Amino acid sequence: MENQKALVIDDEQIVLDSVKKILSKENYEVTGSITSKGGLEMALKNDYDIVFTDIRMPEIGGMRILRDIKRRKPSIPVVIITGYATVRSAVQAMRLGATNYLEKPFTPEELIAAAHSAFDTAARELTMEQKIIHEEEVIKVLERAANDSNFAESIYYSGADALEKYNLTGPEKLAILTGDIAWIEKYIGKLTEEQKRFLIRRLSAEIW
Repeated sequence: MENQKALVIDDEQIVLDSVKKILSKENYEVTGSITSKGGLEMALKNDYDIVFTDIRMPEIGGMRILRDIKRRKPSIPVVIITGYATVRSAVQAMRLGATNYLEKPFTPEELIAAAHSAFDTAARELTMEQKIIHEEEVIKVLERAANDSNFAESIYYSGADALEKYNLTGPEKLAILTGDIAWIEKYIGKLTEEQKRFLIRRLSAEIW
């Protein structure tokens, strides 16, 4: 595989240096960002063949990065970089649109295998439709979360696992889990103040 362009977003310089060193030997052109906001801007502005992103970072988390990349460039494989404490969230991210995950600390062989696997998976899978297609289910979740504090708490702390019983796509779940009021209202109209409060709290939590 030659001349593949990779973007790495991680707030640890040692991770950026390690990924760049390993992938450069495999003929990748590697760009790194130590800030999540800067990395997301680069991902949306420039052309990359694959993106690696940490899941827990200051400013914005990996779930929101995954969401925004998939909205604009749904075919790009995104690999979640995770520590032991966030493996569960990384596995959830794969159900929401991520192509693979890589646990720290990783070996060169594991990184290369994760990249190859991500390309193979992306080539096989159908691209998720980036719009709301289950309007009634989304409203049902938001209404329940706005009025049932126990359910809202389960979403805050269990993430996508709390939404398994609902007929929602990955992008729909990501919108709820990342508090994306503007995107939801674009498709289903104005939300109630109670629904917005839940989503604002979800956005501010960033628990991954």
